[in-house]
Amino acid sequence: METPGYTTLTRQSGLMREMQVIAHNIANLSTVGFRREGVVFSEYISRLEGEPSLSMANGNARHVDLGQAGLSQTGGTYDLALQGEGFFLVSTPDGDRLTRAGAFTPSAEGVLVTPDGHALLDAGGAPVPVPLGARTVAIAADGTMSADGAPVAEIGVWQPTDPLSLRHQVGTLFSADGVEPATATLHQGFLEDSNVEPVSEIARMITVQRAYELGQTFLDNEDQRHRSVIQTLGR
Repeated sequence: METPGYTTLTRQSGLMREMQVIAHNIANLSTVGFRREGVVFSEYISRLEGEPSLSMANGNARHVDLGQAGLSQTGGTYDLALQGEGFFLVSTPDGDRLTRAGAFTPSAEGVLVTPDGHALLDAGGAPVPVPLGARTVAIAADGTMSADGAPVAEIGVWQPTDPLSLRHQVGTLFSADGVEPATATLHQGFLEDSNVEPVSEIARMITVQRAYELGQTFLDNEDQRHRSVIQTLGR
């Protein structure tokens, strides 16, 4: 295969990855706290002796959009939404993870957990206790949880120490090399929506699909050209 073919194949591979990411975003339009992702393309150029330079595209890196999404009111006592920068911190078997999904419920052990059973951590990194027997539970904008007017815990809000170390793990969970306290406003009785915008994602999908089709047309034409040359030489 000649240089143009290799160049086009690397670009096609990156476009395929981007299409998969877009499809994943669209599938999570209704996932609470989901953050849309994009593919970051890079280019490697190598100078060849006696020939034009070789350009290779790479689309392996992913970008996470941390833009604020809308809030939906649920009225749930332990439904929490963040407005501003920062994440909730939850404890998982694989280590502490960051998330914007704030649908928590009391567990049998008396702590707040996610639907997957991961414990929500307070400002000190310990599980948030559930005030059993309390008639009213209020969670202030700064994360202070009160039971019948008495403070019982402070829900932590965290951010990556190095924003570039933020990595999407699974679902709405993210990992980071380190975390530090962040400032955000908590809203009790609300959940943050997915920040995926369906119209822009569909438009992006169409653009990527057209680019992929153009690349495939070029490869098909190159293949036909090679076949024609071989047939001509074989006569």
